[in-house]
Formats: sequence, C-alpha cells, structure tokens
Amino acid sequence: CGVLTFTPYFRWRWQHARHHASSGNLDRRGVGDIWTLTVQEYLDASRWRRFSYRVVRNPAVLFIIGPLVQLLVIERVPSGSGRARERHSVWWTNLAILVMAAGLVTVFGWINYLLIQLIIVLVAGSAGVWLFYVQHQFEGTYWAHSGDWDYVAAALQGSSYYKLPRVLQWFSGNIGFHHIHHLNPSIPNYYLEPCHRSSPLFQQVQPLTPLSSLKALSYRLWDESGQRLIGFCQLREARATGSH
Repeated sequence: CGVLTFTPYFRWRWQHARHHASSGNLDRRGVGDIWTLTVQEYLDASRWRRFSYRVVRNPAVLFIIGPLVQLLVIERVPSGSGRARERHSVWWTNLAILVMAAGLVTVFGWINYLLIQLIIVLVAGSAGVWLFYVQHQFEGTYWAHSGDWDYVAAALQGSSYYKLPRVLQWFSGNIGFHHIHHLNPSIPNYYLEPCHRSSPLFQQVQPLTPLSSLKALSYRLWDESGQRLIGFCQLREARATGSH
C-alpha cells in the first residue's frame, strides 16, 4: 500500500505515532500537523514570516500544490531525525516506485503514465489533506501548552467527528470518527463507529458535516484568549476594536 500511495510505511508509522502524542500541544507543533500560529505569534512575526504563513495557509497551496509536494518530494527524502528503519523504508519505497513506474511506462508510454499518475496523486492527495485538515482545523478545536495539555481532551475536543454520507464514510475507512481514533489509535477502522455509539460521552462531540466543514477554510490562527481558531478578517476586526 505504501508503494501505491507513494508513502514509506515505517516513516509514516513513526510520524503518525508522534502526531498522536503531540496533537493539540502548542509546545510540540511541527510533526504531522498543519502549520498553525497563535494570534500573538503572528503579530510578533516578521513581514517575511507572515507572508510565508499566508502562502502556506492559502487553500490553493494547501489542497493542490501541497499534496503534490508532499507525495512527490517530501516523502521521497528520509528525515534526518528518523531511525535507520524509517530512513531505509524511504529508500526501499522509492526503489519499488521506480520499478513500478518503469513497468507501467513500458506498457503505456511515459506520457500516459505521467498523466494518469499525476491525476491520481493530485485527487487522492487533495482529498487526504482535506480530511486531515478538517479533522483538526475547526473553530472549537483544542490547543494547550504542555503544562495544561491533556491527551483525552486533545482527542475528544481537538479531533473532529466528520459525519460523512455512508458511501464516503466507507471509502474513507470511517476516519470521520477521528475523535475515537485519537483516543485509541489501535482500534481498527471497522470498530470506530460501534465505539462511537457505545458511549454517550462520544456522542456529545458536535459533528461536522461536509457543508459545515467548509467554514474551516477561513480559519488561520489560534486565538489563545478566545480558545478558538479565527481568520485574518476576524483578527483585523479585533485589532480595529482594540481586542488584540
């Protein structure tokens, strides 16, 4: 599966574990998450850093350019902080992808192969990034500093319940029950929905729908005072009224 999805398995497993151990922790950002600044960090940032942040958080970059860069470039290069197993998984996956690509080019020609493969990577990558984005980037999500950070709160409050139509729920492997997945990542995907239904505690999590999740496109910064994500327009309004 790692070869077909252009994702080295052991490197992905390592980063996935780190993401679960640090999700929602303001002091441990940077692994398996979307670049998120607090309001104060953004206001204190240099002009170049603000510009870079706006570019990275632009929907066209996040959902079109970003997935291509992630799958075709970043996933092809071993991480310097990874162990030998993670680094080797990158090289072995790259070799397997090269062999697979060579075989397909021999059969279909390199133009047809590139056209089909790039479309697949773009569509699948964009869908995957969108799912990951709305799973943590919603208005009432959870962020806290290490001293106040709580694993259960980060799972139930900082991970969304994305209520998808049944067909999309099946195709996405029930990952819309992300609050359950973050509470215990060892639960198989086919048990996520039964777990959600098993306790009133889980059902208290406010669901996101495909329509309501579109609001997430405007969220850019974490407002520590209001404990919510806000957009640049909201920041300008708050500064105009003296709130920030």
